[in-house]
Amino acid sequence: MPYPISPEEFEAIVTDELDELPDDMVDGLDNVVFLVEDRYETEDLLGIYEGVAITERGTYGFGELPDRIVVFREAHLERCSTMDELRDEVHTTLVHEIAHFYGIDDDELHRLGWA
Repeated sequence: MPYPISPEEFEAIVTDELDELPDDMVDGLDNVVFLVEDRYETEDLLGIYEGVAITERGTYGFGELPDRIVVFREAHLERCSTMDELRDEVHTTLVHEIAHFYGIDDDELHRLGWA
């Protein structure tokens, strides 16, 4: 059974965990929006980074749509049974997806323990 909190409460947790991240991690985020959606269309993903990693950008800054980091609410609620677990999982998801913005791939994230 999914952890019982409202969509608004979940969004507040995402905001709180984002605010708790170190400044040096979030200060470099350029043209990135954070969103909460219910579920990824075909997989049970916790989050996804949609955009062009900063390490792959060429000429940038001429009206591109913002990159997106999406946190999927239902997948988190299905995996967590306490508020502490939920906060930890949201935190890990945010760090993981922000790492993709900085060009860190899944292999490196696994090595670092953030995957």
